[in-house]
Amino acid sequence: MKTMIRMACSLGLLLTVAIAADISGKWTGDMPGRGGDTAPTTFTFKVDGEKLTGSMTGAQGEMPLQEGKIAGNQISFSTTFDAGGNSIKILYKGTLSGDQMKMTREREGAGQPREFTIKRSGT
Repeated sequence: MKTMIRMACSLGLLLTVAIAADISGKWTGDMPGRGGDTAPTTFTFKVDGEKLTGSMTGAQGEMPLQEGKIAGNQISFSTTFDAGGNSIKILYKGTLSGDQMKMTREREGAGQPREFTIKRSGT
């Protein structure tokens, strides 16, 4: 019985790593902004086990991803930028489905999550 449990856990771990490795690379989409505007944005994801790193390039320029995590088909990370002397942290969450991810972005401590979709880029 213990052997069966170990095998099942090992298989689950392998599947998690395989899914996690699948998001590495460039992803693009239109990021929602203020007043209903959108801006083209590119995400470059790098996966190392359950750690997610990379960058986001959009209206604010290029920003590193922080606090990135991946578990199965779920990702989360944050970005921080300076707005007139105030540091603003944005939280992101996403769910992978094939070659697209349903994402949400939310300012830490304020606002409603805004939804958007990014797709794997061919470049």
